[in-house]
Amino acid sequence: MNSAHAQAHAILPPGPVMVDVAGTELTAAEAERLRHPLVGGAILFARNFRSREQLASLTHAIHAARSEPLLIAVDHEGGRVQRFRTDGFTVLPAMRTLGQRWEQDPLQAMQAATDTGRVLAAELRACGVDLSFTPVLDLDFGASRVIRDRAFHRDPRVVAMLARALAQGLALAGMAACGKHFPGHGHVEADSHHEIPVDDRTLEQVLDEDAMPYRWLGDAVLGAVMPAHVIYPRVDKHPAGFSRKWVTAVLRKRLQYGGVVFSDDLTMEGAAVAGDIHDRALAALRAGCDMVLVCNRPDLADTLLERLAWQPEAASVARIRALKPRLASPDWAGLQSDPGYQKARKTVRALARAGAA
Repeated sequence: MNSAHAQAHAILPPGPVMVDVAGTELTAAEAERLRHPLVGGAILFARNFRSREQLASLTHAIHAARSEPLLIAVDHEGGRVQRFRTDGFTVLPAMRTLGQRWEQDPLQAMQAATDTGRVLAAELRACGVDLSFTPVLDLDFGASRVIRDRAFHRDPRVVAMLARALAQGLALAGMAACGKHFPGHGHVEADSHHEIPVDDRTLEQVLDEDAMPYRWLGDAVLGAVMPAHVIYPRVDKHPAGFSRKWVTAVLRKRLQYGGVVFSDDLTMEGAAVAGDIHDRALAALRAGCDMVLVCNRPDLADTLLERLAWQPEAASVARIRALKPRLASPDWAGLQSDPGYQKARKTVRALARAGAA
């Protein structure tokens, strides 16, 4: 690609595909991929982290790849799903710990959830990360092998209240919230990373329990939503993230949700029913998703970028842009002098110790 062509790519608005990077530094080939017109974001993993300084350098390079910086995201929920854990990052509690605290003192649990969200977001933003795919809104039915202690509680009302409190903490650090996995992954045992989960409940059964937090919170609290790679055959033959009925008819229209909809990772086994990587992406976008994720398979990401013909609607681009942080963030040194962060961090550390006990 010549320099003029590269510059033309660099000034493009965010596209509908989120890709990843292999290591701790951005390679020339990866920078070129990020400049593709269809790319709108980058997702990071534990393999991308060696130290805070290195992470900040990597996110700076990703943001600098285009004149309109790409959205940088990570799965950083707390508990066993936390990508960065060393070099000063606070170890965050599993969300079930907050649900257990609710049973003792609901108001204290909500304050702890806000503190957790604040610490989570502040530390990520100090290193240049824009969004964490959190909170998990799945209900803790005790059935799912992949959700387990990632869920706040069995009661959708408690889930909604704790998620709202956590989202408030995220917002204090300038980060949006992303609820997942719509309409609910907690009722099925199978892990969609490796299998194709099937939930035989009716639409109304799912809406009356699992989906209630999405109805109550809406886009005023949830800047984004990620559907589940779960098939609900009494509603649609397609997994929720590939289902126009779930994404457009239910989430967009019935629940009147107006934020960003991300697909879950298209390389997961639960996505295999939709076909090859191109078919999966097209199915998700046609269902109503704004952005699709292609993780851990740069070869498939390149195949998709080469084959996909998709022109995002202006409203979809605007939704993605609205997810980006609007508040300036202090660097790590500045964060350490923030009394609000330090107070929240003390609470979160104690909560994590209690959860581990």
